[in-house]
Amino acid sequence: MAAFDGSDGADMPQIDVTEAIELVAGGAVLIDVREQDEWDAGHAPTAQLLPMSVLRDRLGELPTDRQLLVVCHSGGRSARMTELLLGAGYDAVNVIGGMTAWAAVGGPVDVAASA
Repeated sequence: MAAFDGSDGADMPQIDVTEAIELVAGGAVLIDVREQDEWDAGHAPTAQLLPMSVLRDRLGELPTDRQLLVVCHSGGRSARMTELLLGAGYDAVNVIGGMTAWAAVGGPVDVAASA
């Protein structure tokens, strides 16, 4: 697992998509912070959609006893939301490269029927 120096100077845990795919296949919690239209265009089958725009208001829906893998389109929004989750006491990890990298390495992707 890699880490980077976040905007506040703290190290934020990050994980590459290959490792994330393996962890998710083993039952890890994947939180997708993109918006509904992005989700509909393609998402990891077991991901939970909690858009960045509502995540702060819905923190209570997240498990507190498991690590959370956080994903977005390319990694920027998920990095910000990982920082938020870490600050709220969650064990959260940013997925580097987001769903773009996930799909590029052959990770499973579901597309909504209306997309």
